[in-house]
Amino acid sequence: MISTKGRYALRVMIDLAEQHTDSYIPLKDIATRQGISKKYLEIIVKGLVDGGMVTGISGKGGGYRLCRSPEAYTVGEILELMEGTLASVACLEDPGYECARRKVCQTLPMWMEFDQMVHDFFYGRTLADLLG
Repeated sequence: MISTKGRYALRVMIDLAEQHTDSYIPLKDIATRQGISKKYLEIIVKGLVDGGMVTGISGKGGGYRLCRSPEAYTVGEILELMEGTLASVACLEDPGYECARRKVCQTLPMWMEFDQMVHDFFYGRTLADLLG
């Protein structure tokens, strides 16, 4: 399940993309437009900055802006930054995971196919695709 952290990160990214500007957008403005508490958005934006998705400056005229064009961001990379892996089962979450049943698991191919569909779905959509 995608948490509020992942969903709100997408909303922040869309909001920044909709501003069509190289200016920095104050977090309070984003919070107001999105109806999300500024305090919670501070946590989310920190993750986006640390992940290289947005850049920010503090002080007068400060705020946040995208590092790239909206077409250069995939929904999948944003979600994985905020959520971690989108793998459906533990044995696919960590490539180094050793499952004693891996060679005889009858459900593993199904989980692998499902995870590939999820990956293709989210990585096949860009931030630009989500703009109204």
